[in-house]
Amino acid sequence: MTASTNGDANYVIDGLQYCSWSETVFRQMRAGGVDAVHATIAYHEDFRETLGNILAWNRLFDQFPSLIMPGRSAEDVATARDTGRTAIFFGTQNCKPAEHDLELIEVLHLLGVRFMQLSYNSKCAWATGWVEEDQDEGVTETGRRAIAEMNRVGMVVDMSHSAERSTLDAIEQSSRPIAVSHANPSAWRATGRNKSDAVLKALGETGGMLGFSLYPRHLKDDSDCTLESFCEMAARTAEIMGAENLGIGSDLCQGQPDAVVRWMRSGVWEDEDTPTPDSVKGVGFPDQPDWFRTNADMPGIAAGLGAVGFSATETAGIMGNNWHRFFAYSFGPAEAREPAAAAAAG
Repeated sequence: MTASTNGDANYVIDGLQYCSWSETVFRQMRAGGVDAVHATIAYHEDFRETLGNILAWNRLFDQFPSLIMPGRSAEDVATARDTGRTAIFFGTQNCKPAEHDLELIEVLHLLGVRFMQLSYNSKCAWATGWVEEDQDEGVTETGRRAIAEMNRVGMVVDMSHSAERSTLDAIEQSSRPIAVSHANPSAWRATGRNKSDAVLKALGETGGMLGFSLYPRHLKDDSDCTLESFCEMAARTAEIMGAENLGIGSDLCQGQPDAVVRWMRSGVWEDEDTPTPDSVKGVGFPDQPDWFRTNADMPGIAAGLGAVGFSATETAGIMGNNWHRFFAYSFGPAEAREPAAAAAAG
């Protein structure tokens, strides 16, 4: 597999962010030369709530047309780069926006959604989240049909928050390579959210993508993680699954209040009538490492990758060319595949 799909063109792409979106963040994207970002538009929201979030993004596109644009295809990344903007690709961190209707997968794709996780932290109708690893029975029958439909329309199966067996099942069952858009190797930082060498190997063998997370809870030494340690981890991961299957998925949540991380964990917003669940009391966002606080710091990662021995081509791949190639393969329709709904009916 080559590092780029467009000659000598190099791209900078972040495979996952959930910032408090603002002109400040968008200008930092431009300062960091970020050509595209996969932005989370839903965690626990149902279809109608997700539609509201898409409409909010449409207002941002109208408000800041010189800084951001909608992303639907790999070609949009090139357009964004050539016009000095950042293409925003929508993704959901749960299957809840599709509710229990697999036909909504195509509707969400038509609305611009290009990534969907089969599960978040808990067990759901399609797969099991990492928090409930001991209950992981793999991808469910409904989940298998959902994968087939996502493959058909051109929506990436993302298993960033899923448990081990569910993740391995998805890799095996998907007819297209899947993504783990934001995680790191568990051998480097032992947390249930990071991925085992078995998952990384299977992901690489099938052409899937791993986006390295910069969220401190996923980093060795948390907020004190050094750039050198991070880049040495990337070099080890390249030995397991190939540098061509690696990218950045920073999981940057810049500007979000602590109440947001508690909502991510529990699915419950804090208010006067809904006290904070005991399981998330005191939980908040940790400080970012000092070498990556905003999108403007992205060039420093490229320098760090080069310093630990990645070639210029490999570095350019990890910084964005690999994601660009993956987008080009993943986002178009698979004409020969039947909709999951029709298959289920048969």
